[in-house]
Amino acid sequence: MRQFALGDMVLQMSKPARQNLTTGVIPEMGSRATAPLLLFLGLLFIFVKISEKRATLPGPSFCLGIGPLISYGRFLWMGIGSASNYYNEKYGEIVRVWIHGEETLILSRSSDVLVSFIINSCRSSAVNHVMKKGHYISRFGNKRALQCIGMNENGIIFNNNPSIWKQTRPYFAKALTGPGLRRTLAVSVESTRNHLEKLLGGHNTTSTCVDILLFLRAITLDISNRLFLRVPLHEGEIVSKIQKYFDTWQTLLLKPDIFFKFKWIYKKHEKAAQDLQDVVEELLLKKQQELQEAEKLHDITDFATDLIFAQTHGKLTADNVRQCVLEILIAGPDTMSVSIFFMLMLIAQHPEVEKKIVEEIQAVTGEREVQNSDLQQLKTVESFINESMRYQPVVDFTMRKALKDDVIDGYPVKKGTNIILNLGRMHKVEFFLKPNEFNLENFAQNVPHRYFQPFGCGPRSCVGKYIAMVMMKGILVTMLKRYRVHSHNGSTLENIKNNNDLSYHPNESHSRLRMIFTPRNQAAA
Repeated sequence: MRQFALGDMVLQMSKPARQNLTTGVIPEMGSRATAPLLLFLGLLFIFVKISEKRATLPGPSFCLGIGPLISYGRFLWMGIGSASNYYNEKYGEIVRVWIHGEETLILSRSSDVLVSFIINSCRSSAVNHVMKKGHYISRFGNKRALQCIGMNENGIIFNNNPSIWKQTRPYFAKALTGPGLRRTLAVSVESTRNHLEKLLGGHNTTSTCVDILLFLRAITLDISNRLFLRVPLHEGEIVSKIQKYFDTWQTLLLKPDIFFKFKWIYKKHEKAAQDLQDVVEELLLKKQQELQEAEKLHDITDFATDLIFAQTHGKLTADNVRQCVLEILIAGPDTMSVSIFFMLMLIAQHPEVEKKIVEEIQAVTGEREVQNSDLQQLKTVESFINESMRYQPVVDFTMRKALKDDVIDGYPVKKGTNIILNLGRMHKVEFFLKPNEFNLENFAQNVPHRYFQPFGCGPRSCVGKYIAMVMMKGILVTMLKRYRVHSHNGSTLENIKNNNDLSYHPNESHSRLRMIFTPRNQAAA
């Protein structure tokens, strides 16, 4: 019995020792492991919440920063226009992506869905909201790129300084409206007629193969010079420099900062921009000399004169004056010439449309040249121009930056967010009866402005929208009164290679684009 009691006592004495080992060591080990585990769970919770917040907008996932790298790379690789279409097609009409690490929204919705419109008719559409609000008057792009092409805080196209932009824009508005607008048609007709006669050498009986884009660029440059600068210039040389300047503009605009740390990489682009700036500087010097020698300033007052006087009085800097003249000269050769090229190609592909246009021109103008009083009667011509810009736009998007916090279509938008308004896609997903085909029936009735905005609207809309329409009508009517146009070697808009970066334009790197001009008297015979 004593042996058993002794053994039992030993057993009882050993239990507390084991309990102390368990209760003392295990809590100490648990406390060491709990802190990192809680920290990890806390960080994971925060990351999930941030991801959920970012995911409220449709678009690619942030995914630890991989998403922004991929979306930015896509814009560099595909071009702005093509990448915007890609993301809208994949994710919908409002998409969140990243460009250069900055959150960017791509919008292509002109109106809310019908149910939302009925429930709340005061709700603004996404695209119209951005275009009409004053806190979206800034644009975005790499600052080094804008400095290289002279647009950083100069001119009006990509001037990102709102105060300087507001100070500069009135000079453009004055030049592109009023007396300047009334002169535009006569100048456009005369320039087109002169270039046609010069090109054909006075022979109106044979067909001629024309380098069409070079021809249209020369005409639009001449018109711009006659309206806004009025000094002698070498058209061919300047047209070539404008093309290189535009290539530089779209190549550099979204490049990363590191690209500009190696000057040998972008040296040729820098030279291309500087070459055109130097030419414009020389033209301004000629203009200044004319002003000094003029007996009556009234006879030579124009856009360039107003800018020079503003510089003299300290209202504009010399760099800003040069950039303003550069921008007003490149608008025609840069975008309008390509727009008219697309229109001529559509005419060549649709002879029934050409027949309607020519019949209307003959009924309205007869044997004389088109006049300002005729423009309102050229309904078919206007419908054709609008349908061409809708179906085959040159500038099919516009870029903006939010200057303050806002809400777009129910989504919060932070100050500094980039905005791309995909107008070309908007024109093909809403309202029109036959959105995916070229058809004048799309403009058989008046189209509400919110559904068709080739020039934008609001405070940063295209300041030259009215004069552009007059120029296009003058050039087209003058050409079509005299010539029929045919594509060369079976070219169509569908088989021509195009780039869709800063604008939608033909790829001219391989071959020149040509069209056949046949005199109407020969075509009729």
